[in-house]
Amino acid sequence: MGTLNSLFGNVKYAINLQMDEIFRLQEQVSSGSRINRPSDDPSAAYRVLNMSSHGRSLDNYIDNISLTSGSLEFMSTSIDNIKTALADAKQLLGEITSGVGGGIGTNVTVEGINDALERIVAAANAEHTGKYLFGGSDTNTRPFEVTKSNGLITSVTYQGSTTRRDVEIASGIDVTAYYTGKELFYNNERTDPTFTGQTGAAAGTGTSNVTGDVTMIVTHDGSNYRISIDDGVTETVVPAGGSTNQAVYGANGTEILYVDTTGINSTGTEWVQVPGTYNIFDTLITLRDKLNTTGGLSTTEIEELRYNAFETIDELNGMLIQKSVMIGAKIGFLDDLKGDIETLKYNTEDEITRAEEADIAQLAIDLSRREILYEMSLSMASKLLSISLMDFL
Repeated sequence: MGTLNSLFGNVKYAINLQMDEIFRLQEQVSSGSRINRPSDDPSAAYRVLNMSSHGRSLDNYIDNISLTSGSLEFMSTSIDNIKTALADAKQLLGEITSGVGGGIGTNVTVEGINDALERIVAAANAEHTGKYLFGGSDTNTRPFEVTKSNGLITSVTYQGSTTRRDVEIASGIDVTAYYTGKELFYNNERTDPTFTGQTGAAAGTGTSNVTGDVTMIVTHDGSNYRISIDDGVTETVVPAGGSTNQAVYGANGTEILYVDTTGINSTGTEWVQVPGTYNIFDTLITLRDKLNTTGGLSTTEIEELRYNAFETIDELNGMLIQKSVMIGAKIGFLDDLKGDIETLKYNTEDEITRAEEADIAQLAIDLSRREILYEMSLSMASKLLSISLMDFL
């Protein structure tokens, strides 16, 4: 009896084995894939799993590159808009003194410069996909806060982050997706101050911390000259004979301008420029306010203001051009990298397909062989199962 049970068991096992193989081959033929479950080929399934994970990483990198390129392209457009506004302000300032079209009134120039300032602030607070472009790592806070008086912008304060926001675009490669407005619109290459008045004052030997344009007023109290850089709120007395490096402080006690006072020989106003420290906003605010002086400016003062303003605007425009070139180069790099990663992704997908794809011709041969073996197993089983008890006796 044990022998008969063993015989039946072996026959049943052989038939089931052939059936399982036939079902597996038929599934591969219908699906076109030779790996429908890990057990079909554990080694190949592991490779496919790793390659699929790598492909998803490449998809994430491609998405990051697309988002970063988009933000950089919007940044580039905003910077171009700012350059255009600066050029418009420069043109207006030139027309008021050059007599183009008969010349235009100072009040028109003031309004035009203020309009340019408004456009620049709007561009500096531009958004892309709900994120502020020039706030650095803080993309949710408006980067530039505006203070107004009588409808005019009196100050623009940067309140964004001081650090950039970087994005991973490939394994071990991070690029900046959001720059800080401080580094893009504020110059930080200080040089020695220049004095453009007729008082005889000159730059001292110390390193001043004032920035941009500073109006320095020189007065005389009957005994000594006095200097102020905050519209007379505080005054610094010039000692007899002057000093080669006299410190002149502003009202808040933190701003300091070092002045060589040994050559001062008259009172008046000195327009002090500190090249390399200008920012776009304060430059236009100062220019507008100087033109809007009560009583107006003389032709000589306007010409001097125009000359100095042209130098400042050219400096700022040069700074913006450098930033534009930097961002443009990064966009080009990202476009090239995106193409390379897309090629890698295509190759990865192709390798996965080749690893998973079934060889239909070979499957047909294997299926035919299995069907023949299955039929042989059935035939053998029918003969074995027809043995009677008499055959044993």
